[in-house]
Amino acid sequence: MRTALRQAGRATYGLFGAAGLALVSYAFLGLILFTALITLTVVGAGVLPETVLLLRRLAGLKRRQVATYAGVEIPARYLPLTGPLTDRVRAALTDPGTRRDLRWLLWHLLYGLGLACAALTVWPFAVLVDGVWAGLLGRPPVLLPVIDRLAGLDATWTRALLLPSPNDRLAERVVELTETRAAAIAAHGAELRRIERDLHDGTQARLVALSMRVGLARRAYDRDPDAARALLDQAQDQAEQALAELRHVIRGIYPPILTDRGLVGAVRALAASSGLEVAVEADGLPQARAAAAVEAAAYFVVAESLTNVARHSGTSRATVRLAKDADTLAIHVRDDGRGGADEAAGSGLLGIRRRVAALDGTMRVSSPAGGPTEIRIGLPCAW
Repeated sequence: MRTALRQAGRATYGLFGAAGLALVSYAFLGLILFTALITLTVVGAGVLPETVLLLRRLAGLKRRQVATYAGVEIPARYLPLTGPLTDRVRAALTDPGTRRDLRWLLWHLLYGLGLACAALTVWPFAVLVDGVWAGLLGRPPVLLPVIDRLAGLDATWTRALLLPSPNDRLAERVVELTETRAAAIAAHGAELRRIERDLHDGTQARLVALSMRVGLARRAYDRDPDAARALLDQAQDQAEQALAELRHVIRGIYPPILTDRGLVGAVRALAASSGLEVAVEADGLPQARAAAAVEAAAYFVVAESLTNVARHSGTSRATVRLAKDADTLAIHVRDDGRGGADEAAGSGLLGIRRRVAALDGTMRVSSPAGGPTEIRIGLPCAW
């Protein structure tokens, strides 16, 4: 009986909140009509995106209500309302989420108040009937669960109205992939420019100097063999330096150590050369190698993460964990430093996110003030 009372009380609380939101929806309906009229005049088109944002907040409040009293999570997916006014108006009008929220608003005007009134009607009878049937006779309550089911109806109908359709999710996924592709192309272009700069300023300059030394040595060979030998020695030194710089450029494209040792061995080598005390855990990884692009991305992600630890964390210890999670290579980098990592502050996190996004991976960063900082990355991988 007590459990049924608690559940019915919680359900009633949620239904009263839904009723209050329905009353707000009545007032909001007037705002929508005003926005529609003023938008038709063109001059007032700037009001439309702001009204849509308010509608999203209202629907978001309903999602939080349902999650609180019914434990039902309803995802929210919207197109961003950013950029010039014309782009914002176009996004507000074409976003499937706008039509979804309007449909919910109209139906919620009815069932938001109706279910609350039904609960109020059931309560007196539930107290009388279940007070005797369940309280005195010890039988299972009959009417109190009805109130809980009314709250369940509210959650079910709200989810049905606000849940993005498969086509909506597909469209949003296309937009997300388009943005990811644009970022990947920009990052690829920047990488190509870096490689060209490194080759032009380093390797090419040394090879030109090497060619000049060899030419001078050839002309001086007959008349001054000692000078020719000295020039050839210098040429050999420059050839070795050019090779070293060329290896450095190659390591920036695809580290040879990945071919030699595999991902785990390469990460252990990174940890050993990082200047930190790094514990590398790689239990459960299959013997089969991941795709070269995935291994390279994982290697550079770990390298940049350890660089961030050394530069920004204020600690000398870190943990790197590699694991197989279904069809995903999971990477977890943790340090117990000062925390407060910010992607916008030039800490390298934005570069890591772009590299991960290029492979359609996921990245989560947790870095509260005072630490610890944790970076969790998932890279799709067919083992």
